[in-house]
Amino acid sequence: MKILIKNAEIITMNRENEVIHGDLLIANDRIVKIGKNIQATEVDKMIDGSGKTVIPGFVQTHIHLCQSLFRGQADDLELLDWLKEKIWPLEASHDQESVYYSALLGIGELIQSGTTSIIDMETVHHTDAAFQAMAKSGIRVISGKVMMDNGQGVPHQLLETTNDSIQQSVDLLEKWHNFDNGRIQYAFCPRFVVSCTETLLTQVRDLSDYYNVKVHTHASENLDEIAMVEQERGMRNIVYLDHLGLASPKLILAHCVWLNEEEKKIIKDRGIKVSHCPASNLKLASGIAEVPDLLKREIPLSLGADGAPCNNNLDMFNEMRLASIIQKNIHGPTVMNAETVFRMATIGGAEAMGLEGEIGSLEEGKKADIVIMNLNDFHCYPSFGVNPISRIVYSATRADVETTIINGKIVMENRFMKTIDKNSVLHESDQSIKRLLKRVADF
Repeated sequence: MKILIKNAEIITMNRENEVIHGDLLIANDRIVKIGKNIQATEVDKMIDGSGKTVIPGFVQTHIHLCQSLFRGQADDLELLDWLKEKIWPLEASHDQESVYYSALLGIGELIQSGTTSIIDMETVHHTDAAFQAMAKSGIRVISGKVMMDNGQGVPHQLLETTNDSIQQSVDLLEKWHNFDNGRIQYAFCPRFVVSCTETLLTQVRDLSDYYNVKVHTHASENLDEIAMVEQERGMRNIVYLDHLGLASPKLILAHCVWLNEEEKKIIKDRGIKVSHCPASNLKLASGIAEVPDLLKREIPLSLGADGAPCNNNLDMFNEMRLASIIQKNIHGPTVMNAETVFRMATIGGAEAMGLEGEIGSLEEGKKADIVIMNLNDFHCYPSFGVNPISRIVYSATRADVETTIINGKIVMENRFMKTIDKNSVLHESDQSIKRLLKRVADF
């Protein structure tokens, strides 16, 4: 299929950071040409981009689709209480249908707000249903079942044996990894150090090497969590992961709010990827990550919304704005400018996925993961003389996203969802959370 977008403002995020006023041609799943007055034959669809802004699809590097149903169910708590009192019991109550609709609910929100790729972490059970939702929706994703064979205060429904956790993860990997020509990939997802035995973590290390897949986990989000790790394992999070041989360019760490010098050096030296989740860290009162310092050290950084019950949305516009402004009061107004956070939201996320050669910028030969925005409204004007990336980061909202294209396929057009039945998902989401809350009450 050929799609030609005409006469648009195109924010490329290529190495020259070019902003081009012209056309973009898609053939099948690739961008084949960007330039002025593109003449193409046998075009299947022409999109008038006059007055529109075209950007790379956002890449969010820490999401929990299985938690989308829990939005509003766990407000105003700190991390460990949030997990033990609310989230773990709700995850334990999940069934196959509820996981499926939770995933579709989250994916619908992501696509509507311009996110085309995610790194996701599911719950212990029913992960196949989430992958079915991902396959149906068209989103690009790295995901895996969460792994939990240890921990205090964990519902028995979530506590696995080490062997079961490993076997189920491998089964899912062998079924879903590289589905749809690589649109869906698998990652091993140990929840965090206190949820996993050392045996599990070392097996994850070996399996990640064997299958050449990512490892996605949480680390150093909360001071109480860090104290627990030190008490149980005798060292801090990142030091312990390095001790086990897990610290490598395949490791993606969510949060990293509280790091000491040794840990920052390990992250830099080992090429670990860090997902910054500003809204979640603020709402759970976990703290503010030292992002400017990490950037100075050239540590690979990207952005993620985390889960719906600790945010309470999956909106990259919110994450970009927060990532910038929460640092300015500490480090001054010039730190974390619009270009820096927009890079984290696009090519930085692609680097975390290991897909910087495929997505994250609009360049000929790359995958056609593209968002078309309409900024012709009060909150984005005047437009004259304004940095176009500044308009995106500081002024635009998710309501300005008009069309979303993933892998060359239009998944939302003029705000209409094409791969997800919105009304059905909203209805089934309410039915599912009613069922889950009743189960939790019966525990």
